[in-house]
Amino acid sequence: MVMSGLSDSIIGRAVTNGLLSIEAVNIRDFAFNKHNKVDDYTYGGGAGMLMQAEPVYLCYEDIIKRISARRAEDGSKDKKVRVVYLTPQGDVFNQNMAKELSREDDLILLCGHYEGIDERVLESIVTDNVSIGDYVLTGGEIPAMIVVDAVARLCPGVLHNDDSAETESFSDGLLEYPQYSRPEVWHDMKVPEILLSGDHAAVDRWRHEQSLIRTRERRPDLYDKYISSHNV
Repeated sequence: MVMSGLSDSIIGRAVTNGLLSIEAVNIRDFAFNKHNKVDDYTYGGGAGMLMQAEPVYLCYEDIIKRISARRAEDGSKDKKVRVVYLTPQGDVFNQNMAKELSREDDLILLCGHYEGIDERVLESIVTDNVSIGDYVLTGGEIPAMIVVDAVARLCPGVLHNDDSAETESFSDGLLEYPQYSRPEVWHDMKVPEILLSGDHAAVDRWRHEQSLIRTRERRPDLYDKYISSHNV
């Protein structure tokens, strides 16, 4: 599911070109029973099953060993690897978090299932608890794919035009300004004259004004935060 979703378009091309390396590791491969079972009933009762600590930890250990071996081979610093657990209880994922994670050489994303994962292994290995929103999904794979997509496109060379990431929504705390392409007139609607003027400074000012207007109308929470942080 994860690899098929991340093998196309911009992310897929980045992997093909050696700019990224993405691997999906099946925790079931680290189960120690004939049915590769990784879940069990929860102590104290209650509905649903819980992922057991040991298979998750064995999977983590295997990944860490391989990362350390690769770092030793290429001479890079063997620093602690961040482990991001996708959970509704985490900090809500945003563009600033994507930028921060994009600076890491390696990331491990841990996907929960069922009622979650035994708390003991989470306390042992997880460095970041991350949520993609205040709702519950059937598993952590889709949230992990969202994080990978948002983080990967900020890595150098992934976007053909690296300036794109600097002018998009949320890059400076505002929503992106409206954009237009050919033809100049479509269904009697014209492209704003300022964009045809060739005055780049004026265009930049117009775009910033439009970003402010759009953010105030559509995301007043972001607008207030921006105004406060910029002492406007």
